[in-house]
Amino acid sequence: MLPCGRFALLFVRGHKDSNFFRMKIIEILKLNKELLSRISDFGIRLDDCRYIDLYNEYIDKKKQGEKVTYIVAILSEKYSISERKIYDIVKKLESHCEIFAV
Repeated sequence: MLPCGRFALLFVRGHKDSNFFRMKIIEILKLNKELLSRISDFGIRLDDCRYIDLYNEYIDKKKQGEKVTYIVAILSEKYSISERKIYDIVKKLESHCEIFAV
């Protein structure tokens, strides 16, 4: 995978559909315009997807009975993110979606 801004594009050398995977950013945005607009309306940033694995680990450890402060300390070290940021991420991902007025 090749990083391209906030998207990753797949390029398989010699594959019959390799030209399909060489899309421009605007083409990807056009394909996903409605979804991206709705995501934005709910206040979700594209960067939030980076924290899905972190959040899943948090939930798994919590279900195992680990204390929140211990979980946060472990995840902070593993992902090289401050403990405060871990708390903020969890709080944001657990919040209910609300459409923001423009």
